Amino acid sequence: MPSRRALLYMPGDDWKKITKSITLGVDCICMDMEDAVAVSRKAEARATVARALQELDFGKSEKLARINSLGSGWELDDIQAVLPHHPDGIVIPKVESLDQVRWGSDIIHAAELEYGWQANSIRMLVGVETARGILNLGEIASHPRLDGIIFGGEDFAASIGATRTPEAVELLYARQAVVTTCAAFDLQAIDIVTIDFKNLEIVRAEAEFGARLGYAGKQIIHPAQVEPVQNAFTPADEAIAHARRIVETFEASQKAGRGAYALDGMMIDMPLLKNARKVLERAAAAGKI
Repeated sequence: MPSRRALLYMPGDDWKKITKSITLGVDCICMDMEDAVAVSRKAEARATVARALQELDFGKSEKLARINSLGSGWELDDIQAVLPHHPDGIVIPKVESLDQVRWGSDIIHAAELEYGWQANSIRMLVGVETARGILNLGEIASHPRLDGIIFGGEDFAASIGATRTPEAVELLYARQAVVTTCAAFDLQAIDIVTIDFKNLEIVRAEAEFGARLGYAGKQIIHPAQVEPVQNAFTPADEAIAHARRIVETFEASQKAGRGAYALDGMMIDMPLLKNARKVLERAAAAGKI
């Protein structure tokens, strides 16, 4: 599964911004045909995203296309416009049920067969952004093509009538529900957007909190957010070294017939070993080991 520490949204109808995005070294570029595009420019966005997939070299950046939500009337035109050019993945926003995931997977599967592509070569991520979506997380996450869930904090707050605050306490239950469900189904959880994108201290603090909750990465909407977000979701050298020591000493302890043992004044047992392995997995995904 690719690293998605920073998932950068680019308006699908803005060629200049898309071409700029591929120079940023971001993990994941999501060309958006939904909220970032005016109603009058939906057709332009489809054509621009298709052109970008054909003509641009995204390098190591994962290239995703976000279609409009099911029921909008644009979703089928969107997915049919971009699939022939083989994006790395399709993002379906505002998902509330397993049937909506199946809809996208069936269309992607048909394209893979039509063009002779490897099965499941096109990933799928979904946005969960409503109260109904949060309640149905378990069934949504069960689909085998799904690669990750993106939590839409602003839309969720609107769906429950909550007032957004800088501390985001009104989102905590839903944020934890998303990350817990993703852990249960071995999916990546992608955290909320920081709307105050010019305040990098807020971006950094929010990203670090999301990482502590267990998220794999965060949505971003401006190039300035790339560096603080990637740093927040990349284990520090000290954390990597400590995780390696836990893995190495745990193996030695097991061979010696011991269970829990002490290391640097801490009791080490299986839960800490699992956490250490996750730290090393994140470090490997970020290219640090």
